[in-house]
Amino acid sequence: MNNSRFEAIDEVIMKEIITGGISYITRVPRDSNEWYYGISREYGDLYEAEEIYRGGRALKGNEMCLIHYPDGEIYRPLTRETNVCLESPILLNESVYFLRIDFAKGSIRILRFDCRCHDTGLVAEIPLSTVKNCYNLRLHTAPLTLTRQGDEGVFEVIWPERSSFQMDPHESFFLRDGDRFYFNKWFEEGDGESYRYWEETVVHGLDGTLIEEMDGDIQTMPNGELWHIR
Repeated sequence: MNNSRFEAIDEVIMKEIITGGISYITRVPRDSNEWYYGISREYGDLYEAEEIYRGGRALKGNEMCLIHYPDGEIYRPLTRETNVCLESPILLNESVYFLRIDFAKGSIRILRFDCRCHDTGLVAEIPLSTVKNCYNLRLHTAPLTLTRQGDEGVFEVIWPERSSFQMDPHESFFLRDGDRFYFNKWFEEGDGESYRYWEETVVHGLDGTLIEEMDGDIQTMPNGELWHIR
């Protein structure tokens, strides 16, 4: 007879994080689990919000909260504004960067939240007319870069440089490393039992030049390392 006993499990700690209505949070990309964020999504993503505004409806605007782990302290970089929407942030060099789109004034702002002093400041302001629309308008690193992967099959670097090139419809941009732009590319062939699906990583230069093709996938780890999975 086995007389062994399980050790008692310590009591689970439940911490209340009062966000004021934002019920889902996730880790800020390229962070080591110290900063989390949540965004109210009444209108979906930026592109969907833009379509609503262009259709003649006013936007209440959305808001974002940053939450510091492990203390659970909440920070609100900006207050909610009419016809102003925010996009998901990214972390670089102890600062959280995010997009603020003012549809009424026609501006794109890149803002920086300093994780040490908790101040929010302007990094760059770009006319909204610079881009066709807000489809897949995102910040990436490194360096900090604003890109747009358009539904018309064009990849654009909006800031700090300006460049655009035609991309394969199966490619999806996910990382910049200096002058190397990393895209995930998927393939499929055959049917039924002969069906085959696989992915590769494609690296382009700023002008679209193909630099390298690699089997498998590239993952960005919390400490900033790139892991090639193949």
